[in-house]
Amino acid sequence: MKIIDDDTGFVDDGNGHVSGINTMLIEWKKDDAGRWIMSDVAGSEKFYKCDIVLLAMGFLGPEKEIIKELSIKQDPRGNLETPRSKYSTSVPKVYAAGVNKNQEQALIQDKRGQSLVVWAISEGRQAARQIDLDLMGHTSLAGSGGIVFYPED
Repeated sequence: MKIIDDDTGFVDDGNGHVSGINTMLIEWKKDDAGRWIMSDVAGSEKFYKCDIVLLAMGFLGPEKEIIKELSIKQDPRGNLETPRSKYSTSVPKVYAAGVNKNQEQALIQDKRGQSLVVWAISEGRQAARQIDLDLMGHTSLAGSGGIVFYPED
């Protein structure tokens, strides 16, 4: 379900407070590239009377404007393209982490459930490690599993 996304979605009580919301059911379909596309279900409009609205929104992909502005390469699903097990993008000194950084990660997102936050923290740490390595030429930050790898001289 979604809140109707024009000027009629949130209903005002005349005093600047919400008194209800107009909603519509949505349907998820895959396009030719395998991306999930949201489409409205015609005739499913419904009004809910309320005095407070709490929004719980899932992740719908990376920010498109910054990707376009920086000309970062994307995979066919619209995720940031990175080498396998790496965090660098097609633009030097621009890194990506998280479950939607590449197709492999996106495919396992649904299996992770509540552990998604833990994985996001881990991905962020690994991205920081790669950035440190790229900038300094070496790193003392822990790798996967908390193991610190020192290069052999």
